[in-house]
Amino acid sequence: MNAAVDVYPSRVAAPAGFLPRKDPVVYRDVRLGQPGPLTESEIAFYEENGFLRFESLFSAEEVAGFQEELLRLRDSEEMKRAQEVILEPQSDEIRSIFAVHKNNNVVFRRLAQDRRIVDRVSFLLDSPVYIHQSRINYKPGIHGKEFFWHSDFETWHMEDGMPRMRAISCSISLSENNEFNGPLMLIPGSHRHFLSCVGETPENHYEQSLREQEYGVPDSESLNWLVDRGGIVSAKGPAGSVTFFECNMMHGSNSNIAPWPRSNVFYVYNSVENVLTKPFCGLAPRPEYIASREVDVVKPL
Repeated sequence: MNAAVDVYPSRVAAPAGFLPRKDPVVYRDVRLGQPGPLTESEIAFYEENGFLRFESLFSAEEVAGFQEELLRLRDSEEMKRAQEVILEPQSDEIRSIFAVHKNNNVVFRRLAQDRRIVDRVSFLLDSPVYIHQSRINYKPGIHGKEFFWHSDFETWHMEDGMPRMRAISCSISLSENNEFNGPLMLIPGSHRHFLSCVGETPENHYEQSLREQEYGVPDSESLNWLVDRGGIVSAKGPAGSVTFFECNMMHGSNSNIAPWPRSNVFYVYNSVENVLTKPFCGLAPRPEYIASREVDVVKPL
């Protein structure tokens, strides 16, 4: 029995249906007029649409260092055997590497602490933060598979025990993201509706879902309803661009049949006031490298 109250039940009944959001989008009381890293228009846009996009937030020189480490990890035969590594469904190419802010990886640990990132998420969440999850998504050229539509919060709530919507995802482009190589796609405004999905969570679901997700994804009718109201935007831009998006944002990406890889590093910042409880699906927690239960407060550099 979970000690926390489940205010966002999912995977318990059919059909799928929307539940009202019970949490703020912006936790900071902006009426106080306190100075911060975001403008009033940026805050209003995030609250309304659920995301913010900053082109070339990191310089070409900085990106070159990130890319060098990205390629080193990709080409490491030892890394391919690590538990933190997810391979593509139909090949031995690396799809994702989790916990990149750990494992003595200085480059991606320092990037996770960068003040340009941490100050913005801490401001919106009005709280110190820790990293719930980090990963590199490679999506290689020609064979990079899609990530189907989903709300991360639905999965983190059900399979990790994240109680409330007080987390922000940050996707940093390490290569150009264009219309051809499967960029991140977002449904503006979808963060204001929690979709209760259908299907009982299998044990050790992460072993399959991180390669190809089947449970915790929207049905066609619900997806059409969201898109009819918000449309779809594509997070395209040069390497070094950053997209912040709310934890309940419905998002996904197409497969990459272009010859150019689409590589991003992805950090999830969760409020220290929103730490994980027991998974609401009733199963054992996912491994620490996927969902951290160690609350190590991020100190911005």
